[in-house]
Amino acid sequence: MILDGNDPLAIAAAARAVRHGALLGLPTETVYGLAADASSDAAVAQIFVAKGRPSDHPLIVHVANAAGIAHFASEVPGFAQKLVDAFWPGPLTLILPRLPGVATAATGGQNSVGVRCPAHPVAHALLEACAAPA
Repeated sequence: MILDGNDPLAIAAAARAVRHGALLGLPTETVYGLAADASSDAAVAQIFVAKGRPSDHPLIVHVANAAGIAHFASEVPGFAQKLVDAFWPGPLTLILPRLPGVATAATGGQNSVGVRCPAHPVAHALLEACAAPA
């Protein structure tokens, strides 16, 4: 199924699908990528299977805004915050210490997490819809 990324109802439907463990394809400012709920190991596993990617090769966790970092990273050093303030949303990925017990599958079990806030309007709208209360 292909949804219109400019249609708010389609974005809401895609967000519901992600919340229920679905795998989606979507554009970012640099590539088209596969998306799933980074907090769900089962959902993330679908990305590794679909891409034939080794499960110990980390994925980037996308967030709707800088506040989303706190869901995945245990700290944001001052220099990293300056980068966020200057370049987000946009094609900048930060590698930060991961909070224990979150995004384990997405990070390939590593103690760090790559976080990014994409500027592409469709990806950004989907992330905002996913971050909003259901």
